[in-house]
Order: sequence, then C-alpha cells, then structure tokens
Amino acid sequence: MDLETKLSLIKQEPTEEIITEADLRELLETNDHPQHYIGFEISGMLHIGSLVVPGLKIQDLLAAGCKCIVFLADWHAWINNKLEGDMEKIQIAAKYYREAFQLLSPKVQLILGSDLYHNNNEYWRNLVLVAKKCTLSRVTRCLTIMGRKEDEKLDFAQFIYPPLQSADIREMKVDIAHAGMDQRKVHMLVRDVFPRLNWKAPVALHNHLLPGLMKPEREGYDENVGLDLSISAKMSKSKPWTCIFIHDSKEQIAEKLKKAWCPEKQKEGNAPLEYVKYVILREFRSFDVERLAKFGGDVSFGSYEEVEKAFIGGELHAQDLKMAVASYLDRIVLPFREHFEKPEYARLLEVYKEARITR
Repeated sequence: MDLETKLSLIKQEPTEEIITEADLRELLETNDHPQHYIGFEISGMLHIGSLVVPGLKIQDLLAAGCKCIVFLADWHAWINNKLEGDMEKIQIAAKYYREAFQLLSPKVQLILGSDLYHNNNEYWRNLVLVAKKCTLSRVTRCLTIMGRKEDEKLDFAQFIYPPLQSADIREMKVDIAHAGMDQRKVHMLVRDVFPRLNWKAPVALHNHLLPGLMKPEREGYDENVGLDLSISAKMSKSKPWTCIFIHDSKEQIAEKLKKAWCPEKQKEGNAPLEYVKYVILREFRSFDVERLAKFGGDVSFGSYEEVEKAFIGGELHAQDLKMAVASYLDRIVLPFREHFEKPEYARLLEVYKEARITR
C-alpha cells in the first residue's frame, strides 16, 4: 500500500486530530508496521461510543499496516475508583472487555495492565523518571483525562494516573498513541516529557467523541484541549439512557432513539446526525430511510452531507431520522448481542452484572 493511501486511512473520520501530520508522514515513510496503542479503563458496560467508534479507527490502522494494541487498564480503573475501587470486580470486567475486543478484531493484541507491570522493574523505573519531569500543577491539569475536575477532592493515588499512562506508552514502545479527544492532555504531557528523557515521542491520534442522546448542557470550553468537555454532552455509561450499549435489544435501541434530542432543522448537538456521520456511513454504503408515501416515500442517501442538507432543509423529519438510525445501530450491535447470548459467554456477562459493574 502506498504512503498516501495509508495516510488517508489514518486521517479519515472518526479521526479528529493528529499531532502532528508531519510526524505521522515521517513515521510511515520509515516504518512499514508502526506500533499503535489505545487504552481502555475497565469500568462499565461497553457502548457504541466506547467500542465501535474507536474500533472503526483501529480497523483503519490495521488496514494501513499498523500493529495494534488494545490495553486493558485495570490498574487505572482501580486508581480512579471505578467499580467501587474493587480490583476483583475490575478483573471480572476485564474478561468481558477482552471478549468484546477480540470479537471486534481478532488481529489486535490485548494486554492487561497487571501483566505489563508484574515483576517489571524497568517499568517502575520509567514511571519515576516520567514523574520527575512533571510538576504537580501539570499533573493536576491532566486529571480531566480521568473524568475528574481539577478542584475535585481526590486521593493521592489519582495523581499517579497521568505518569502511569505515560509509562505505559514507553513500555509498549508505542509509535502512535490513540485515544478520544478527552485524553489529549496526557498525550501532550508525553510529547513534552519524552524528548527530555531522550525517548522518542509518539504521534498522537485523537478520535471524535460520540455524544449522548440527551439535550447537551454546555459546561465550559477547555482551551488547552480545544473542545467542549461537557460531561452531559458525551455518551456516558453512567447515564444508561444516553447510551446505546452493545447488549441493547432492538426494542431498547428504538425506545432510546425515540426519546433522543433531535431538534428539527438543527445539527448542533444532534446525536442522531452524528451517529449517521461517524458510525453508520462508515459501516454502510448508504443510509436508507423508510417513510410513508404521503411524506415522500422511502429515500436513500449516499453521503452524510446529503443527510444533513435534507434534515436542515426540512425534507427529512426528525422522527424518520431517529427510527432509521435505530435500525442501523441495531444491525451494528447485533453481532455483539448475539455473541454474549451464547451459552459459553452468557455466564460471563451474568457474572459481570452480579458484580454490579454498571458504571
């Protein structure tokens, strides 16, 4: 595959930012199989925003010849008090995450944090080296990567989180560090600290964050990150009515979309439109909407621009849009739903539920 095709694959949506494109080009010119990584804090059930969207980008990277790691960050979840800070519950959830990501792509390498750290003196040495290059104020500014606020009451262990994540990247010899836009600050920390330790800094790749289904509430703009970090605007497993989980039934998906915030002729904060743009038209060649004859009959769109134009122009009704989106999302999550309904995997999900791992 030629260089320009590889670049095009990596840059296409849901990619939102690459730091820097010049560094990426140089990397691809000198390395046919760069090492990629994306980390997932083990917490609640997976949804299309936490699995499908980054999964689409992983598929792009694999197609471009990258070696891809999905890092299951159990220690990060423990430090961040996820699942009541109970490592036993976190380990149960890690098995569920492993199964889901193996189904997503058998080609990815799955690494559990506990395995990376066990009897690894070099790792802990590097963690200290990173920490010695960080000021407390810089680490504090990075705490938004954990879904925390800088003025929130935290235990000291949570301040270790950004250096820990940085040391992960060093240990796995990462060339492309991938995450959602909400992780940007730690990647900027890495790109600042690594050269001062004479380590090669990775390219930072950030994908779009899929919004939740409710009306967005603006809670401020982070100038350092360059985006609205409103918790309510992001799809969140702690607010299940805002999410399409990979286990949701067809009826549950339809009910959630029926109640979704989707103001007529408005694209800002409109989750159904974003699902068409970042998920559906990445998975399917067209977006087909069923309508009654008196409302114009069925219509097919070949691009997001066509969908947006028809919606803003009033030619596509919000309810028709939402029900079409529901139908496509059901088709996308169907393989995951059916997989975890199989007898050999149903118990794993049941154990997950019994452990009350819901957030």
